[in-house]
Amino acid sequence: MSSGDTPTDRRHFTRFAFDADSVISQEGKRWPVSLVDISLNGVLVRLGDDCDLSLDSPCKIDVNLDSEHQIEMLLEFAHERGGLTGFSCCQIDLDSITLLKRLAELNLGDHQLLERELSALSH
Repeated sequence: MSSGDTPTDRRHFTRFAFDADSVISQEGKRWPVSLVDISLNGVLVRLGDDCDLSLDSPCKIDVNLDSEHQIEMLLEFAHERGGLTGFSCCQIDLDSITLLKRLAELNLGDHQLLERELSALSH
């Protein structure tokens, strides 16, 4: 990283703040988490004190948009800073990516930016 680069400069996917009831699960265990933000490539969450999630193994997040719609992502640990834990999306189904794309459209407000980010997902 050059001296002018920051982690945000290197980010390929725009995060947007989003609050929804969310649960992380792993090996049959489930923990409610506070969703801080979400992008087309992952999530940033605050894990509860009772969460004994193994950061060495994949986990799944369910982001409940309403009683009928939820985004499900298979996640891998990416980083932990300041009490927040970042995860990268390693798998997402078609229904979930469709819902996430719609959320991104509403929150980003820039169709060209969204198209660039969707293109980056396919590479």
